[in-house]
Amino acid sequence: MAFKIRRVNYYYLTIKDEPGAAYQLLTQFSGLGINLLAFTAIPIGPTSTQLTIFPDDKLDLESLAKKSGLNLEGPHPAFHVQGDDELGALAQVHYKLFVAHVNVYAASGTSDGRGNFGYIIYVKPADYTLAAEALGI
Repeated sequence: MAFKIRRVNYYYLTIKDEPGAAYQLLTQFSGLGINLLAFTAIPIGPTSTQLTIFPDDKLDLESLAKKSGLNLEGPHPAFHVQGDDELGALAQVHYKLFVAHVNVYAASGTSDGRGNFGYIIYVKPADYTLAAEALGI
């Protein structure tokens, strides 16, 4: 099974939960050439949504945020896994962390329907270096 794991940074941003809010932000990122590796949105109350943004280049995103007044929380470390969507692929990744006694406290992923997958792994900051070593990065 082939997969690539890399260190990534993510940021939180809270926006008003209304139609088009995420669209406007994503359009702004696209227009400025900000490439995102991953993006999630979750409700955090009746009127707010928390966006988690994984930029390909954190410096580009930080520069944009500063210029446009976006209040980003971060950067926070995580791991981005991409690979062949084969049975047991994620188990192999988790096994390496298990052997190193690193707890995965959150994860999110999807397949692309064409034989590949993307996966985000969150570990506690105190375990990040050990996790990176266990994952061979």
